Amino acid sequence: MASHALKILIATAAAAALACASGASAQTNTGTTIGQFLLIEPNARIAGMGNAGVSMYEGLGAAYYNPALAARETGYQLSFTHSAWFAGITYDYAAASMAIGSLGQLYGTLTALNSGDIAVRTVNQPLGTGELYNVSDIALGLGYAKQISYRFAAGAQVNYMQENIWHSSVSTITFNIGTLYRLSDHGLRIGSSLSNFGTHGAFNGADLRFTYDNTPSVYGDNSQLPGSRFTDPFPVPVLFRVGLGMPYELSHDTKLLVAADLFHPNDNTESMSVGAEATLKNCLALRAGWQNLFLQDSEVGLTLGAGLTGKLDVYHYHCDYAWADEGRLGHVHRLSLGLTFQ
Repeated sequence: MASHALKILIATAAAAALACASGASAQTNTGTTIGQFLLIEPNARIAGMGNAGVSMYEGLGAAYYNPALAARETGYQLSFTHSAWFAGITYDYAAASMAIGSLGQLYGTLTALNSGDIAVRTVNQPLGTGELYNVSDIALGLGYAKQISYRFAAGAQVNYMQENIWHSSVSTITFNIGTLYRLSDHGLRIGSSLSNFGTHGAFNGADLRFTYDNTPSVYGDNSQLPGSRFTDPFPVPVLFRVGLGMPYELSHDTKLLVAADLFHPNDNTESMSVGAEATLKNCLALRAGWQNLFLQDSEVGLTLGAGLTGKLDVYHYHCDYAWADEGRLGHVHRLSLGLTFQ
């Protein structure tokens, strides 16, 4: 059964690779969507595996990749992630979940990104005006997941997203849905999800307001008429994921997990991510992966990570770290902490 499942995994990955390679020359829509911070993967464990997480099947942090993955959790869970993003940008993610009996699992998420202070520069004052501005993004999510049958789980999440740039902002509502099917307890897992499906949003705020003189050649009229600029509504970055995960039990305390995801975004070319995790003594995990293979003009690549799991009294904890290559932008670090209790 394991060898047959591995053949399925390899065949699917090869087909996905060919599909991505054939579409690599297509025109992209890069830079045409708002809310790009929604695409920053928050989970250090999965980030260390190349962000191939749609079929991970355990851990509250995996619900970002597929809401159905929260269905298996029991009791109460807390998860926190901090990422030192490039260019001095900070990224934070928090999630909490609780079981609601036979009805399933309810969870909430908070995502925050902050650029820090940036000097205001103009054409006339390229060295700075002395003012500072800030870019801050936030998203609040509420999700629900349920194990519908022994092998099948499904989940959904609704999100409120807002981007703020100095005195202007844009907000909208998005939705995530996902499913997971497992062939057996320790067999092949097949996951799929649709993230950030939602309405368009347009910027509004004080930065888009101005005063003007309707007839500058005429003196004595009102030269301070109020006006406002209107921006076009922009779509959100919709992302469809489908992937496979195959766990192997090498010995009674050594496990290997191999995963591959295929991505179809609305603002970029298709790509594929692969990753693996080796767990030793049911405590120490070592991870490696490659993100967004075949992505046109990609700046990302190798990912590495490690993690520790353990138990203190009735509390189960995990601590995960991930490093990711971001090409000419350098590299980023993620640190995730999680706690589970009844």
